[in-house]
Amino acid sequence: MQIELFPHPAIAIEEVFAAYESCRRNKRRTTNAAAFEVDYEENLLRLCEEINAGTYTPGPSLAFIVDKPVKREIFAAEFRDRVVHHLIINKINHLFEHEFIFDSYACRVGKGSHLGIQRVDRFIRRCSHNYARDAYILKLDIKGFFMSIHRKLLFDRLAAFLRARYHGEDRELLIDLCRTVVFSDPAHNCRIRGHRDDWDGLPREKSLFHAAPGCGLPIGNLTSQVFANFYLNPLDHFVKHSLGIRSYGRYVDDFVIVHEDRRYLASLIPVIRTYLRSALRLTLHPNKIHLQHSSKGVTFLGAVIKPDRIYVARRTKGNFAAAVDQHNRIAWDHKPGSAERQAFQSSINSYLGILKHYATWRLRTRMLERVCAWWWKAFRCGPARTKVIVRRPGEHVRDLRLHELRPQSRVSRP
Repeated sequence: MQIELFPHPAIAIEEVFAAYESCRRNKRRTTNAAAFEVDYEENLLRLCEEINAGTYTPGPSLAFIVDKPVKREIFAAEFRDRVVHHLIINKINHLFEHEFIFDSYACRVGKGSHLGIQRVDRFIRRCSHNYARDAYILKLDIKGFFMSIHRKLLFDRLAAFLRARYHGEDRELLIDLCRTVVFSDPAHNCRIRGHRDDWDGLPREKSLFHAAPGCGLPIGNLTSQVFANFYLNPLDHFVKHSLGIRSYGRYVDDFVIVHEDRRYLASLIPVIRTYLRSALRLTLHPNKIHLQHSSKGVTFLGAVIKPDRIYVARRTKGNFAAAVDQHNRIAWDHKPGSAERQAFQSSINSYLGILKHYATWRLRTRMLERVCAWWWKAFRCGPARTKVIVRRPGEHVRDLRLHELRPQSRVSRP
């Protein structure tokens, strides 16, 4: 079915429905998504009409603070706005993929943090001839990256890119839609979840409420993640092609360079700092510049890459233990409901999913032993202790092997 109210070219209703399907996969259980789904066909038709008429306006976002893995400010857009984000990315992401370098890992199909860790390990081994020669690692970070993105600079580059690479008849309509999303400032149109005190301890450069005029993208939106990759793409090509550096990888605003000459790496710091400031209006974080010998290892994307092995960083282990303790306190306080059980399973399995990529059998065992007895009445260990599984009706605790159920937690009950 096509919208007939507006002249051709227009964004097809089928594309809006496809965006809705991709959006709802991970957000279907949220209250906002459930309210939208009550009459989703009518809502999508109305949204498509607004987009094609040029009257679409983003709604208020929900602002809140998360503490894991680090303290961060999140702006969660309304479900209908998330559909628009998916619509944009579905239409142009394949063009970005042809533009991005291979070693840009964030928010890309088939990439991610595990590939980034493997690639950096490969860079070090290649450069050091498997640790037989000297090699050095330079790790850099951008200060307040998302809050420092210049919206006009981003949009101008994005519009020029689409006019050169996107050949659909709805190109100008798509560019206008990108303009609406890029220049939308949720800090001036949001609802606060929690308390204002939640922002205590969050650096000003990490909050959209304190961003410079015309700067900042909200963390939490799909478009922000992909557009951030696009914003830093010139840096990738500058390092890889203008500087001729082979061993380089980036995940969002964390990037690593490996080379056999320490002095050469040190000389790159002012060069990259100048490029970021002049071309992208960004600042290299002065306290997050690390240059060291490969034998000392490097912490990257939650893993510590050492000559003999790769293991998870201390922060990940601490966060896992804290999550287990939090779920234990719930079980001690009252019998967990279905939502709390699902939250337990999702939380534990997310950490086990990270740990299974490394030699962490003992760590996984310790963490599962930490889980209090009540949870093992509702769940059991999966294969190789890589996940917890809902217990089948009628399955008895005594039927499990001892290592799958520890009757006491190692955490003292308050």
